[in-house]
Amino acid sequence: MLEKMIFIQACDIREDYNISYYDSLIVSSAIDAKCTILYSEDMQHSLTIDSLTIINPFKE
Repeated sequence: MLEKMIFIQACDIREDYNISYYDSLIVSSAIDAKCTILYSEDMQHSLTIDSLTIINPFKE
């Protein structure tokens, strides 16, 4: 059941923020795990989704 909720949330995130399918699954899983920071060089730096902020560790 939990996997279904993560998938549905990922679909919403994909639509709302125009990010790829797999990235939206990562974001949705991180939100479910109550993470506040997600490090990624591929996603938009400083984008905040719910309580999760995406940080590019290589951005100066």
